[in-house]
Amino acid sequence: MGNCMDKAVPVDNTSYQSKAGSKSISSSNPSTVKTGSTRSTWTVASYKDSRELPTPRTEGEILSSPNLKAFSFGDLRTASRNFRSDSLLGEGGFGYVFKGWIDEQTLAPSKPGSGMVVAIKKLKPEGFQGHKEWLTEVDYLGQLHHQNLVKLIGYCTDGDHRLLVYEYMPKGSLENHLFRRGADPLSWGTRLKVAIGAAKGLSFLHDAENQVIYRDFKASNILLDSEFNAKLSDFGLAKAGPTGDRTHVSTQVMGTRGYAAPEYVATG
Repeated sequence: MGNCMDKAVPVDNTSYQSKAGSKSISSSNPSTVKTGSTRSTWTVASYKDSRELPTPRTEGEILSSPNLKAFSFGDLRTASRNFRSDSLLGEGGFGYVFKGWIDEQTLAPSKPGSGMVVAIKKLKPEGFQGHKEWLTEVDYLGQLHHQNLVKLIGYCTDGDHRLLVYEYMPKGSLENHLFRRGADPLSWGTRLKVAIGAAKGLSFLHDAENQVIYRDFKASNILLDSEFNAKLSDFGLAKAGPTGDRTHVSTQVMGTRGYAAPEYVATG
């Protein structure tokens, strides 16, 4: 069915290249930018409640998570009405996001307007988000759950297809509300609510027993539900934080210009 991979690929979470639609910033030459919108890397923590996050885990272990549904490409094609243009929610350097419907109990595709609404991210084979980043997102969001992290429902690895299925966030990204032309301005109360929610998501990552370095905290990665509750998304650049007697983690400088601290971009 295409949901099993031929070989095991360990995910060591030590360094990642520029991800979906972002520019990576070189630590040796901060002014050098690769494709997309700029990003920068910093050290954050891996989140988990009480159990230990095994590092590294093989690809087979990651994809066998009991918390995730392994969808076939046919399932998601049906759920999104064959990826029709009127189901398109957004597009970026990584690929496309479509609206879809699945049965809330069985997670099988359902008719539009029935069942549970989901967001289906379909990666472009030539896009900025590669298989390693896709797998990293499955790894973290497949294990770790918090009210201020977007919920990953499942994935698809049919052939060259790489898709992710998330809970649907009706209000879209914070970036759209702040910068999209014609968008209604958010009240200061709503802005504060969003800021606190995003901070709680980061706090969960940073304060856990096994810390996570998120590395791409920005407005476009903060998604909003119908009540403007904020949830962090897009964990393709995440990596495990320091463990044991280690007090820091050395990383390649990555992230988005304008969001990463200037001194971090300059020195790593």
